[in-house]
Parts: sequence; C-alpha cells; structure tokens
Amino acid sequence: MTRTMLRGGGAALAVLLAAIWAFPVYWMINTSFQTPGSINRLTPTFFPTNATFGNYSAVLADNSFLAGLGMSVTITALVLVVCVAFATLASFAIARFRFRSRKTFVLAIIIVQMLPAEAMFIAQYKMLSSANLLNSVLGVSVIYLAMVVPFTTWMLRGFVAGVPVDLEEAAMIDGCTRMGAFRRVTFPLLAPGLVASGVFAFVQVWNEFALASIILTENEKATLPLWLRDFAQTSNLGVTEWGQVMAGSVLVAIPVIVFFMVVQGRMAQGLVGGAVKG
Repeated sequence: MTRTMLRGGGAALAVLLAAIWAFPVYWMINTSFQTPGSINRLTPTFFPTNATFGNYSAVLADNSFLAGLGMSVTITALVLVVCVAFATLASFAIARFRFRSRKTFVLAIIIVQMLPAEAMFIAQYKMLSSANLLNSVLGVSVIYLAMVVPFTTWMLRGFVAGVPVDLEEAAMIDGCTRMGAFRRVTFPLLAPGLVASGVFAFVQVWNEFALASIILTENEKATLPLWLRDFAQTSNLGVTEWGQVMAGSVLVAIPVIVFFMVVQGRMAQGLVGGAVKG
C-alpha cells in the first residue's frame, strides 16, 4: 500500500469520525427549526423545509431562561476572572521561585485534580450550608474556583516556564521591579496560555450540571443547564416540546461557540506577538 493511499484512507477516516461527531449537533439544530408535527412524524425530517422560529420565540419568552442566562453569565465571568488571576500568580511562583516542598505542592495540584468531583459533593454541601452560601452566586463560584484553579495553574506553569527568565532579568537591569518585569515582559508572552486556560475554565463552569443541581435548589437561582433540565421535563398535555428543548439547547451552546471564536482569534494574535518579541 502506497503512502498516498494511506494518507487518503486516514483522511477518509477523519472525515467519517468528524461527521459522526457533528451529526448530533446538526440534528439538534435541525429539530429546533421544526414544528411539532414534523418532529413527531414516523419518517425523520433531515432538513426543515418549513422552518419556523416559533421554538426560539417560545424559549426567549420564558422569563426563567433569561434568569438562568443571567446566573450563568455572572457565575462564569466571576470564576473566569478570579481563576485566571489566581492561576497566573500561582504558576509564576511555581515556575520562577525555588522554595521548600515546591515539587510536593505541584504534585498535590495534580492529585487534587484527579479526585472525582462526586466524592466531595457532601463535604462541599455541608461547608456551604454552614456558611449560609447555598443557593447563592458566591457559594457556587467558590466551589467552581476550587474545581478549575488547580488544572489552570498546572497549564499556565508550562507557559511561564517556557518564557526565558533572561528576558525578566534584562528588564530588571533596565530598572523594572520583579513584578514590573513580570507585568511588562512575561505577562504579554503568556497570551496563548491565558487564552487556553480561560477556555478550559469557561467551558467547565458554563456546562457544569451535577454540582449546581445540589447547591442551587431554588428555581429562580438555576443556571442554564439546570433550566434546560427543568424545561425538558415541562410537558404540554403530557407531550414534551422537543422543538423548544432543542432550541433551548442551541441557545445554551451559542455563548460557548461565540466565546471560543473570539478567543481563538486572540490566541493567534498572542502567538504571532510572542514570535515577534522572541
């Protein structure tokens, strides 16, 4: 078998796997534009010939959706900003300073990340209950921070270590303080790492369901994943409105897609900037 045939076979396999992965997403979008009559037909409709925006209108008219959107945006933004700030400083300390038990600290970060989240649900619930932080943005944000900061720190540590320390020392010789050298030299070069870690934290928090279902038990404090669960369970005369459920799923996924598209461009800019400065 020639190399060309191997490449062609590999490309065909890659296309097949991509199609299998993308088909559920397409079916979700396709169903969101169909009427209940089209959805409930015995013969599946692979393209909405009579597309309707009624499902989206029904979802957007639901006040609980806007409330869930506000909760998700608030919690995700808060966790994202604090997580990146903490992880940046922690990764800088680990990569640049030599202190006792540094390797043990790094190993502890990995071990904490390996623990199954479900094993800590009871302890986290009791901790928030004792602090009166159940059903609150602050309470769930604190738990989410503990969930994403370790891995984010681990990711950024590699990016900080990849920036030559000679650049910081040269800046310090020119009159910068230690933090000034970090802010003026190292921090701009960390743009790809900051974007990558930010995407990780955003996706983890935005899509989190299990922990939120335990901490946020009041309907008016539900995030979008919780809202979608409750919305799917709501039925009209015993029949689930799958078109509206799929429309809700699309609306929940749109912020993730938009955020990734925005930061993907900034990631490319950061890579180019780092190449020029290097």
